[in-house]
Amino acid sequence: MKKASLISALVLAAAFSPPPALAAQQTVVLSVPTMNCAACPITVRAALDKVPGVEKVKATLEPPEAVVIFDDTKTGTGQLMQATREAGYPSSVKPAK
Repeated sequence: MKKASLISALVLAAAFSPPPALAAQQTVVLSVPTMNCAACPITVRAALDKVPGVEKVKATLEPPEAVVIFDDTKTGTGQLMQATREAGYPSSVKPAK
């Protein structure tokens, strides 16, 4: 195949190929009702920060919850809830308002 034909074929293939899957940033609020001391949010935040794909965590005592921003191609809510459960703080997804 000639060089010009090869280049044309590659350009056409690129033009008609589907775009790569883009990572979607998601935000979830986890209710963590067993957090009841000042150290609890620190422990929950540390556990969630270790999950691959987690970009940002804000854990608070009042209300007892964790707001997690994550890459949904690397993790999901199941893994996030598992991380808090393994740290001793079972959680559940808060419904959107």
